[in-house]
Amino acid sequence: MSEDLKEKIGSLVKANDVVIFMKGTPAAPRCGFSNQAVQVLKTLGKPIESVDVLSDEALWDALEAYTQWPTVPQIFIKGEFVGGCDIVTELHERGELQKMVA
Repeated sequence: MSEDLKEKIGSLVKANDVVIFMKGTPAAPRCGFSNQAVQVLKTLGKPIESVDVLSDEALWDALEAYTQWPTVPQIFIKGEFVGGCDIVTELHERGELQKMVA
């Protein structure tokens, strides 16, 4: 992973409370898991920074190296990597996701 891409990812997740690296955009998700994760994140009522990994393959590869997580979407809250769609959905259902962004 290049230092530039590592810095880009690090800057994005530190500068925004909620970041999702996904396939597509929140307005036009390109996979069901990305869509579900966005729908869960929208319930938080916070701005969501999104990055379309399909538009930048090098960034997608760097993201996998950065998190050691092989799939997208990947969600960060307040600079911390939370996980993917299933984990975010479970945290939401238990009421824990809302506490993480409070």
